Amino acid sequence: MPLVTLTLRQPRPPAFKTSVLDAVHAALVAAGVPETDRFQRVFTLEEADAHIDPHYPDLTAPRTQDFLLIEILWSVGRSVRVKRALLERLMAALSRLGLNPEHVMVVFQETAWENWSFGGGRQPHV
Repeated sequence: MPLVTLTLRQPRPPAFKTSVLDAVHAALVAAGVPETDRFQRVFTLEEADAHIDPHYPDLTAPRTQDFLLIEILWSVGRSVRVKRALLERLMAALSRLGLNPEHVMVVFQETAWENWSFGGGRQPHV
């Protein structure tokens, strides 16, 4: 039950956004998320609204306007091993799209199962 948020620092064509979101979804499916469980959104921030350190913590090259922030909100229970495998698949896919993985930040956020309702106030898995 992930909710994916992609934050961009500059406007991008719809095809670019779709390609990135497809790569994220494929990595999630490989990690065990159902194929049809796809909830994604995209935000584009103006330069004044994105204060991103160009080097933190140890990048090999400074971040550019191509920086991507990918937030994955999902239910608790995935191991570090699952998260690392997802990151590996995702970075490989983004590299194939011509993106520099050094300019991609991924944040996992976990929430309890009872904190989800996909419609009608029904809580799955409770």
